[in-house]
Amino acid sequence: MKRMLLLALLTVFGTAVGQEDLDLSYYLPEGVRYDPSIPTPKEVIGHEVGEWHVTHDKLMFYMQALAKASNRITLETRGETFEGRPLLLLTVTTPENHANIDLIREKHLARTEGGAKGSNDGAPIVVYQGFSIHGNEPSGSNAALAYAYHLAAAQGPEIENMLDKMVILLDPSFNPDGLQRFAYWANTNKSVQLVADNNEREYHEVWPGGRTNHYWFDMNRDWLPVQLPESRARIESFHKWMPNILTDHHEMGTNSTFFFQPGVPARTHPLTPQLNQELTREIGTYHAKALDKIGSLYYSEEGFDDYYYGKGSTFPDVNGSIGILFEQGSSRGHVQESENGLLTFPYTVRNQFVTAMSTIEAAYAMREKILDYQQDFFEKLRNEGSRNKVKGIVFGDAKDGARAWHLAEILQRHKIQFHELANDATINGTRYLKGNSYVVPMNQKNPRLIQGMFEKRTTFKDSIFYDVSAWTLPLAFNVDYAETSSLANAGPQITDLPPRQGSVSAKSNYAYLFEWHEYYTPKALNQIMEKGLRAKVAMSPFTLEGNQYDYGTIMVPVQNQDLNATELHRFLTQVAAQSHLKITAANTGHATGIDLGSNDFEPVEKQKVAIIVGNGIRSYDAGEIWHLLDTRYAMELTKIDVAYLSQVDLSKYTDIILPSAGGNALTKGNTQKLKDWVRSGGTLIGYRNMVEWLSKNDFMKLEFRKDTSLVAKDVPFLLRRDFRGAQVTGGAIFEAKLDRSHPVNFGYKNNTLSLFRNTNVYIEPDKNSYNNPITYTNEPLLSGYISEENLSLLKGSVPFQVQGLGRGRVIAFTDNTNFRAFWYGTNKLLMNAIFFGEMM
Repeated sequence: MKRMLLLALLTVFGTAVGQEDLDLSYYLPEGVRYDPSIPTPKEVIGHEVGEWHVTHDKLMFYMQALAKASNRITLETRGETFEGRPLLLLTVTTPENHANIDLIREKHLARTEGGAKGSNDGAPIVVYQGFSIHGNEPSGSNAALAYAYHLAAAQGPEIENMLDKMVILLDPSFNPDGLQRFAYWANTNKSVQLVADNNEREYHEVWPGGRTNHYWFDMNRDWLPVQLPESRARIESFHKWMPNILTDHHEMGTNSTFFFQPGVPARTHPLTPQLNQELTREIGTYHAKALDKIGSLYYSEEGFDDYYYGKGSTFPDVNGSIGILFEQGSSRGHVQESENGLLTFPYTVRNQFVTAMSTIEAAYAMREKILDYQQDFFEKLRNEGSRNKVKGIVFGDAKDGARAWHLAEILQRHKIQFHELANDATINGTRYLKGNSYVVPMNQKNPRLIQGMFEKRTTFKDSIFYDVSAWTLPLAFNVDYAETSSLANAGPQITDLPPRQGSVSAKSNYAYLFEWHEYYTPKALNQIMEKGLRAKVAMSPFTLEGNQYDYGTIMVPVQNQDLNATELHRFLTQVAAQSHLKITAANTGHATGIDLGSNDFEPVEKQKVAIIVGNGIRSYDAGEIWHLLDTRYAMELTKIDVAYLSQVDLSKYTDIILPSAGGNALTKGNTQKLKDWVRSGGTLIGYRNMVEWLSKNDFMKLEFRKDTSLVAKDVPFLLRRDFRGAQVTGGAIFEAKLDRSHPVNFGYKNNTLSLFRNTNVYIEPDKNSYNNPITYTNEPLLSGYISEENLSLLKGSVPFQVQGLGRGRVIAFTDNTNFRAFWYGTNKLLMNAIFFGEMM
């Protein structure tokens, strides 16, 4: 049987090999001599490339060994993942170039700043090649072993001439934590007798899988928002070098072949120059030739797109570079049955190796053309910026400096110039405060990147999107912003964003107050609760000692606390500093509006929160909540797996969160267990499609809007998927009006709020208006794509409902309030549900 399997492996996919016959020559080009002093991967990691799935530690050891042995390679560590794994980058070029690497980089950057035409003669082209940003798409990182060996050890004029005109930035693992997690799974389930049966456990990794990083984020969506440590390292490297080409090596379904960009032409972002796509197409001819040579099937300009600038293959396109996506059909283990025959892991690795090679061959052959393109890109932008009637963008929040600060932090990471606001100003009726606001000039190096961050767009060539259709950052951060025709309000340029400060105005013997507007107030309140102190929340606005206080203001009385007045002041000073907020000392309880002793101050209880995770739960959504509470609000969050939920005593938890999930994620027994817990006084918070589940299982009574009349007319069979795809709301931004007196909206100063939506769940409003504190407006679309049919359903619907069940309550959100860690503007909705749920 083993012999038959090996024969099959030898004949499937043209030149695939069995593992017993595998050696490095399977990947390497023919006729190339290699330096024997350079160690092969097997000599360092103990197995051939593709024999086992490389773990990140072995990958790191090999790259370290190469850097030590080869004068073509330098190695740097740019930071660490959440789990402490190093983020490596190899710089590969000739020894002579290494000796002048700083000068080469400076000259390269200077050409993006306005160098003389024709100055690209003799200049090296810069290519950034990155592998396996999804950890369970491992053929890329495994190919990086063989590819790095080739770059270090290959001999002869071809490689030497190429490296003389090129600087290669090689990122062997975009996602070390995910790669390690998947390698463990694939290796621990590998048999000596390789099993290709799709039902084999090896090809069905356990939840949440190795695709994501530690907090279960898809890091290929974070190139623009830059919220994760892995992203921050690679974005710093990108802007440090401004590469001409960036490649992003992925995998897709087992029954697929190989894809390289360009994607569907109509699905390219309008800010991307047409020449970018033409050059991408020309580079693609080199990939086609290389794959033809080894008999690999492939396709291009079908599926995928170049729209969302937060993806690795699209982000370069708005930065004068050329981004290229590779997608290899995945073996998901060591060998698996597919529609195209047996798909071996070494075969997938070789395709990635071959296209890494064809990339640098194209870069070498097209060097001057691509260097000229980058230089012209920035030259045209300088002209665009000077002619633009919009001279700048002002953004900020008069009540919350933190959200505006974090948006400015993104600008800083992308090397975008911005200034502090010179003085308090009112623009279009909105108040902007110095210290809480920033000014972004449009006439700078890359105004298109700024436009890509700040623009609203509602018209499109195509109605199908591989990812989100909108990400307007000021809407995501819920900050006020305005375009201006003058930079008169611009103060000094900020070159290093200073950290936010916090303070307590004075020591009090009566009470302390802080409004709920600042982003980190939930962190502060949680610290106060964890300390065992008493706190209350104001259900109405009031004015005290000349200060106005809004709904949701937190009061900490001084008397009858476990800390004396001095200790309490000292503790709150620490809290204010750590949460970047201002706490005001009150010397009297007599106010205009409600007094501090009013029954309209409700006591806040210490919360103990759990989240349901495990098989069937959408890990992205769960990870976003875990990350929010753990890293930003320093709140303990218990993750309870559905596998043992039935055995857990839930009585200790005040709140349980149900992220989006499959319909069968919870058994009948666990459903009843949660219902009994709610009836006993718990708060259950459900998201997205779990809203329908909550209604179906009698946790709450909701009516939903559905379109039952949609029928395809004059749509041919060939376009049936596009017809259905046009009804998908993949990610757009909508406006809702707020009842700010409702506890779910505490901390919001405006009467409207921008919500991210990627579902088609539409709730009818309750007959009592006070039960609809968040309602979509009649013209809700702010940015992105939604079909006319779904837009009609959305108008006037409600994305939030809360209903009682026994002594507890059930809270439903149709929309993701924590999307991809950068949707700062709606994070507080969840925190309000946690802290103030009993008051709703």
